[in-house]
Amino acid sequence: MKSEEVLRVLQSKDETRAFYDKISGVYDLLAERSEEPIRQAGLDMLGPVAGNRVLEIGYGTGHCLAQLAEAVGPAGKVFGIDLSEGMRARARERLGKEQLIARVELICGDAARLPYPDCSMEAVFTSFTLELFDTPDIPQVLAECRRVLVPGGRIGVVAITKEGKEGFAVEAYEWTHQHFPNLLDCRPIFVRRALEDAGFSIRAARIANMWVPVEIIVAEKA
Repeated sequence: MKSEEVLRVLQSKDETRAFYDKISGVYDLLAERSEEPIRQAGLDMLGPVAGNRVLEIGYGTGHCLAQLAEAVGPAGKVFGIDLSEGMRARARERLGKEQLIARVELICGDAARLPYPDCSMEAVFTSFTLELFDTPDIPQVLAECRRVLVPGGRIGVVAITKEGKEGFAVEAYEWTHQHFPNLLDCRPIFVRRALEDAGFSIRAARIANMWVPVEIIVAEKA
């Protein structure tokens, strides 16, 4: 039987920031092969278009920023917020090499308090990030996303989920999170439920399998 409990995050945001600063130089070696195909599916489902203003939460080393910047073109703008200064340095380096830095504005900060005006974005994207927030913070992050989106704006979320087939991999993942949070600081969450509770209308959704289930969802601000 599927557990309805979503585990709490056991590390502080300062500890999370320090962890990602430390691994920013090797993050792609650790995670890119497993995350890239699913992250790409989320971007494709979101479908950013020329002229859009798009926010990415948790941009990491900048792979999605570059694709978003290409998609919105010179008439659009991409904004990024991430806790880690190390990740910002890596992302800026990538965007500079691809000559896209002029289309992107990067900051370090907390997505529970987005520093953007109301109704200022056509789209928000986040992948393998929402599950890093502690359970009480997730509604606040999604409320902030809803605030900055224009009416009809879209949010794309890719996150490890407790939906889908639950088995040994999910149990092992949660056990590791509980006992070694410094090694595994995220945990499975209920993504669709969180978006619906935040007032979003689901437009497209699927569950993919990495080595644990991942929800890929696009929702709309009514």
